[in-house]
Amino acid sequence: MIFAGIGCRRGASAPEIEAAIRTALARAGVAITQIEAIATSIGKQAEPGIAAAAAKLGLPIIPIAEAQLKAAGERVTTRSERVLALTGVSSLAEAAALAAAGPSARLVAARLVVGAATCALASSDSVQ
Repeated sequence: MIFAGIGCRRGASAPEIEAAIRTALARAGVAITQIEAIATSIGKQAEPGIAAAAAKLGLPIIPIAEAQLKAAGERVTTRSERVLALTGVSSLAEAAALAAAGPSARLVAARLVVGAATCALASSDSVQ
């Protein structure tokens, strides 16, 4: 199973969120049908752009608690001092994707930025 982790600036639009997801998928060679859900922090789950993009793509949103983000944050590969100061992890998108995919998850695509949105993809150990 593959999870799309999303981070964004407040007010990021649905097209930016969707573009970030589609760009990450294209770079990783992953089809949208392989995505299980969108993962983001509890604080970001109410962002209208994330909700609208998830609805358009037909994907559920998994809200990730701060403790889970921080635990998964030890496995991220991208470092943003700004995001670290705001969220406590150096890549919200990567930490959310890894947390949703489970403790033995691996990144399929590191965080990438599209406008005001970021996306990372993580795979659970059940995906070959």
